[in-house]
Amino acid sequence: MTWTLPEPMLSAAVNSPDLPQGWAAEPKWDGFRAQLSTEAGQVVLRSRRGTDLAGMFPEIVAATAQLPDATALDGELVVWESGRLAFERLQGRLRRGAGAVEASTTWPSHFVAFDVLRLAGTDTTAWPYRRRRTALEDLFAERQLSAPWALCPSTTDPDTATEWLSWTAVGMEGVCFKRLEDPYRPSVRGWRKYKVRETQEAIVGAITGSLAASRSLLLGRLDARGLLQYTGRTTTLARAASTRLSGLLVPAAAGHPWTGWTFSAGWGTRETLTVTLVQPEVVVEVAADVARDSADRFRHPARLHRIRTDLTPADTPLFQTR
Repeated sequence: MTWTLPEPMLSAAVNSPDLPQGWAAEPKWDGFRAQLSTEAGQVVLRSRRGTDLAGMFPEIVAATAQLPDATALDGELVVWESGRLAFERLQGRLRRGAGAVEASTTWPSHFVAFDVLRLAGTDTTAWPYRRRRTALEDLFAERQLSAPWALCPSTTDPDTATEWLSWTAVGMEGVCFKRLEDPYRPSVRGWRKYKVRETQEAIVGAITGSLAASRSLLLGRLDARGLLQYTGRTTTLARAASTRLSGLLVPAAAGHPWTGWTFSAGWGTRETLTVTLVQPEVVVEVAADVARDSADRFRHPARLHRIRTDLTPADTPLFQTR
């Protein structure tokens, strides 16, 4: 029977950085989630959303020669630059296409493995995390895996997990928590994540300007009922960001949740914005100050930090009414 990669196990955001009893902690990398499988010389390298990444990261594909045949890993693709994780360089790798080989030399990537899904032909997804973790550590030790492979740290020590929260200077986002006795559950949000960065994700629901040249983004989040609620807008976009978004934004279909809404041009003003509704599918990460109104909307425009093509609307924090 042919073995296929399972859908990724997912994480849910939590507000507490404390390591729960019976769980392990791992650093949360500022990278691109990826799964890898190799069998009989055939390599699959795909993103969390199923995008084929093999052609974009030839150095990772070549390095599968270090792995046992019929092995699959879950992890994070990262790029280091000047002693820190460089997500922008990683996104540049994803956009290079035909220039992937050249880019692999200019901005070489690493695959930070945090789980093993198959090992030398044995499906390990039903194993508890603690057993999968031991198998992953043994794989690195016995095979003496070297770059571009990297083993993600893991700990059950609360003090160590707390120390990792101070690694933001090198680009770490926070920590992930994984229950020691849990199997690998595809598509289930059984892991937890705590982010220490002040940026946050939101969904693009509308824009000012045009689809070809958006000027600013109107942002939203899903509430507990799954409805998109408005949370604020961004400052004027840089040309490069506007250009990239033009290939991602899609005109709104009938039944957009903001149909008929009006949006204020500024806090405390009566002037309204002229907006174009778009399909609420694109996720962005923004930096916003702490000033909010009673409905948890930004009182001041947020600054676009980056576009998160690796995330879906379901990955954004829930809208919370104060």
